Amino acid sequence: MATLYRKYRPQNFAEVVGQNHIKVILQHEIETDKIAHAYLFCGPRAVGKTTVARILAKTVNCLKRPDTKSEPCNDCEICADITAGRSLDVIEIDAASHTGVENVRENVIANARVAPSRCRYKVFIIDEVHMLSTSAFNALLKIIEEPPAPVIFILCTTEVHKVPNTIISRCQRFDFKRISVAEIAKKLLYIASEEGIAIDKEILEGIARLSEGHMRDAESLLGQVVAIGGKKITPEEAGLVIPRSDLNEAIALIGLLSKKDPGAAIELINKLMDEGINLKRFITDTIELLRKIMLNKINPALAGKLGLVLGESAEIEVARVSQGLETARTVHIMEKLIAALNEMKSSFIVQLPVEMAIVEICQGGTERPSFVPPPAPPAVHPPFSGAGPAPARTDTSSAPPAASPGTQKPDQAAIIDKWHEVLAKVKKYNHSLSFILRVCQPRDLNGNQLCLAFRYKFHKDRINESSIRVLVEKVLREVYGSPIQIEAVIDENLVPAAAMPAEARNTAPAPEEPAAPADADKAAPKPEEKGNGGQDNMIDNLLKTFGGKVIK
Repeated sequence: MATLYRKYRPQNFAEVVGQNHIKVILQHEIETDKIAHAYLFCGPRAVGKTTVARILAKTVNCLKRPDTKSEPCNDCEICADITAGRSLDVIEIDAASHTGVENVRENVIANARVAPSRCRYKVFIIDEVHMLSTSAFNALLKIIEEPPAPVIFILCTTEVHKVPNTIISRCQRFDFKRISVAEIAKKLLYIASEEGIAIDKEILEGIARLSEGHMRDAESLLGQVVAIGGKKITPEEAGLVIPRSDLNEAIALIGLLSKKDPGAAIELINKLMDEGINLKRFITDTIELLRKIMLNKINPALAGKLGLVLGESAEIEVARVSQGLETARTVHIMEKLIAALNEMKSSFIVQLPVEMAIVEICQGGTERPSFVPPPAPPAVHPPFSGAGPAPARTDTSSAPPAASPGTQKPDQAAIIDKWHEVLAKVKKYNHSLSFILRVCQPRDLNGNQLCLAFRYKFHKDRINESSIRVLVEKVLREVYGSPIQIEAVIDENLVPAAAMPAEARNTAPAPEEPAAPADADKAAPKPEEKGNGGQDNMIDNLLKTFGGKVIK
C-alpha cells in the first residue's frame, strides 16, 4: 500500500501546494516554448523541488499537450512512463550516492550525447546536487554550459551555498519556500475527504504547524494518525501521534498577563507543570506568539511574512488577546519571559523564574502608568507656583521631580544639579556611553523632552539608537522621578573638553560645595590652561569614548 505522500503526489502544476511564483514562470516558458537548458531548484526539504522537476519533465514531453497549454495530459504513454518512473529519457540521479567524477561522466556526460529514445527532450534530474565533489562539478560544468539541443538539466539542492557559482550562473535559479500552515491544512483536508476520514480541522492545523512548512512531513504524520484512528479521528487518538499543542494555553497566558492577573497566570503555569508539559517549550511558544503580536502592531505585513503562522481559529484568538496589549508592553513581557527562560536552566524550582517574571510583568505594569496620567502635576503645581519666589522650596530633593512639568527654569537647574548621578548610573549599564554623555550639554527642557547637544554627529547617532535611547531615558526616570524623553542635536561650537557637570557647577550659586572641583577634575578642563590648547583634551576624550591608548 502506497503511503499518503506518494499516493497524493502532485501530477500537474495545479496540484502543487504553494510555490506560485515558480509555477507561473515555468508555465509561461512552456506556453511560449522558451524552455531553458538548465534549472536550479533550491530551498528547504519536502517543499516540492523534485515533484516540480518531474512535472516539468512530463509537461515538455507530453504527446497530447496543445502548444498553448502548460499542463501535462497524464493520459499519454510518455506521461504514464514518467509518472511510473520507467522512462528512459527522464534520468534521476541521487548525487548523495554518486558524488565522484566517474559517475558524472558515465551517467550524465556520456548519456547526454545519446539522442532521446521516445521523448522530445532528455531530462536529467540531479537531486542533492551540492553533494558532488569538486572534480565532478568541473566535469559537469562543460556539459551544462554547452548541452546538446534536446537535453534539459534540473539540479535540486537544499544547500545552494555549496554549489559553485560557475554552475549557478549557467542555470535558471528558482528558490522554493516553506509552505504555509493554511495551505498544508487545506491539502490535508482534501486527502482526508478523499480517504473518507472524519477529522477535526484543529487537528489538521496542529499537524500543519508541527510539520513546520514541510508538506511531506505533514502527510506522513497524517498517515500515522489515520493508521491509529481509522475512519474517525478523535483528539485523544491524534494525541498519541502528535505532541500536545499548548497553543491555546499560551494564548490564555498572554490574556492573563494583559489583564494583569498574576494569580491566575501562576496557577495556569503550575497546572501545566502537573500535567507534564515541557515548560521551556511552552515559554518558547508564548514568546513566538508575542513576537507575532509585536510585528502585527508594527506592520501587519511583517506579521504575515515573519511571524508564526497559525491556523484560522488560533489567529482569531490571538487577535482578540492582542487588543489589550500595546507595543511597548508586549516588548516588556517578551524581555521578562526571555530572561526567565535563560534562568530556568539553573533554577532548583523549574517554574520559579517564570512565576517571578509573571509577578514583575503584572505589578510593573500597574506601577508604570502612574507617571503618565496628568492629574498628578495639577495637584502639586498650584502650591509650587505660588511659592515660586521662595528659594527654599526648590532646594528640596523630592519636590522638583513632581513640579518639573510645570516650570522650565527649576527643571533645567535640577537636571544639571543631578547630572553626575545620571553619568554614574549609565556607567553601570554601559561604560562607553557614560563618556559620550560627559561631552554632551543638557540644554532646554520643554515639558518632558530634554535637549542634549553634541559636537560630533557620531555621538548624536549613537544616542539616537533605539536601545541606547531606551537606556538613557530609563536612567533619567530613575534619577529625576518622572519620565523624560531625549532629543539629540548637533552644535559645532560646543567644546567637548568642557564637560557639562563641571560647567554647570561653575555657574551655580553654591560655590562652597566641595564636589564641584572634583567633578571639574573629572571633566579635565585644566590641560587647556597649561598651554596645550584643546588638542590633548580632545584626544583624551576620544580615548575615553572609544577606548585604546596612545602609542608613541
